[in-house]
Amino acid sequence: MTEPTLLVLDAEPPPRLGKLTGKARILHADEDSLAGQLPEADVLLVWDFLSHAVRGAWPGEGPRPRWVHTASAGVDHLMSPELAASDTVVTNARGIFDQPIAEYVAALVLSMAKDLPRTLELQRAHQWRHRESQRVAGTRACVVGSGPIGRAIVRTLEALGITTALVGRTARGEVHGPEDLDALLTRADWVVCVAPLTEDTRGMFDRRRFALMPPSARFVNVGRGQLVVESDLAEALAERRLAGAALDVFEQEPLPAGSPLWEAPGLIVSPHMSGDTVGWRDDLGEQFVAQFERWTAGQPLRNVVDKERGYVPGH
Repeated sequence: MTEPTLLVLDAEPPPRLGKLTGKARILHADEDSLAGQLPEADVLLVWDFLSHAVRGAWPGEGPRPRWVHTASAGVDHLMSPELAASDTVVTNARGIFDQPIAEYVAALVLSMAKDLPRTLELQRAHQWRHRESQRVAGTRACVVGSGPIGRAIVRTLEALGITTALVGRTARGEVHGPEDLDALLTRADWVVCVAPLTEDTRGMFDRRRFALMPPSARFVNVGRGQLVVESDLAEALAERRLAGAALDVFEQEPLPAGSPLWEAPGLIVSPHMSGDTVGWRDDLGEQFVAQFERWTAGQPLRNVVDKERGYVPGH
């Protein structure tokens, strides 16, 4: 039996695929060579999950891989109309980032409630300035995005005594539908965005939605940068219509040095690192190898993405 051809869209450091020796013919591509190599591949591993090269390379002549796996939770960076309409199966790295991101969100919430950024500033200035901080137990959070990451955030915040409402694409069980979001925002102390990026969610947090939140509320985005109208958030912070915010994702990454977000009052900026804990790349590699072994054995793949919706359904 001929070994299947696995094409890897590389990023540094590369994935550890030693367990596939003798099981696959492995080729490597960068953004420039990807389009020319796609027709050779049975499987495409999008290891460089920050690249948009797949979206541009997919339309074209010749056959396309039967399966695409991205080492990320989001798939917006690779989806094109042609890929969505094809028979190619798309899978993602669902399950790897759930708890790390939940812990990161909890750290941001506690940091803002306890005014830790200001404490560090005063320490650097050698200033002793006593202040009172906020208790998080008894506050309310609205988490937008009901996938595994959103559910992990809910569990973690509730462990801190925060009453949490979860908003998803449709109402079911304890999950609120989009029609409830505006009302939930009006009484939220914490608003956490972890929704997938789709045409329905793009720019969902804008001037109108920030105006619904109490002036004492804080906003956290660990989903996708394009979910937020960044100029509207910067304006709300500058005018003190929000108490604070934390962004781990941005419309343009890396965030340009000249972006006004760097100077926005009360904003914590982090470089898209909320899910990246020590050993995370090894976890991603092991997840893909396990998926590849299922694929070659003819077993159903896990984490199959609904290409029209842009995420794994069923949660």
